[in-house]
Amino acid sequence: MFNVDYDFTMDSPGYWDGFWTRNDGLGAGACDPDACSPTLQKYHQLIWSKPLPNGELFDLSLGTSGTYLSWRNMRFGSDSILASFRYRDNRDVIDAVKHHMSDYKSFMENFLHKAYTIGGMIIFPKHANSMNQRRGTDKQIRDRWDLTLECIRRYYNGEPSPLSDVMYEDRDFYALFNDFKGYVDFFYLQDCVTKDYKQVYFWLGDGTFTTTPLPRTVDEYLGWIAAELDFLDKRNARIKAALS
Repeated sequence: MFNVDYDFTMDSPGYWDGFWTRNDGLGAGACDPDACSPTLQKYHQLIWSKPLPNGELFDLSLGTSGTYLSWRNMRFGSDSILASFRYRDNRDVIDAVKHHMSDYKSFMENFLHKAYTIGGMIIFPKHANSMNQRRGTDKQIRDRWDLTLECIRRYYNGEPSPLSDVMYEDRDFYALFNDFKGYVDFFYLQDCVTKDYKQVYFWLGDGTFTTTPLPRTVDEYLGWIAAELDFLDKRNARIKAALS
């Protein structure tokens, strides 16, 4: 019954109700699928409950009393890894995109319906100031998945990054995958990296953390969305093949 095309906004109560009245008109769901979709929670449990690169079985349990998923002494939460940058401090770019197309709302709604399929989701350890929070609030990352994965690559290589401290805090989790290749393969992220796993493909910029991470023009923004959707299609296909 597993369906890689299932849209988790569909069983997140009231997600689309009043969507465009929230976030100062930039749009926001009433209930985040990461927390509100029971189908997404079950999919995460089923997909990631498998042998780890270190030989252990990652046998996840559905949580109770505020715990989303758990394994041994670790707790996990869901995170959407695709971003549309509908931030108030990025309104100028979003407004430019709106003026560039005839029906921006349909464009964004279609993107979100696709982004909230399983290929756009992942799990991270859950605690105060966790990866889920930090990668969104860090000014050098701003929810970009390519830059997040670059931080993870650097962690395994012993190199510093804007997220080094939170990964060190979760070092027991990252040790489960042995190395960067183990992490990438476990979470079906091969289309984000080169064949030798030595480099991350950047969907915008050069990944040096020296410039603004947000798209600054309409072309950059649309190129970013296209790169995300291309990755999403490929990852959904990988997950489907692995579970078939």
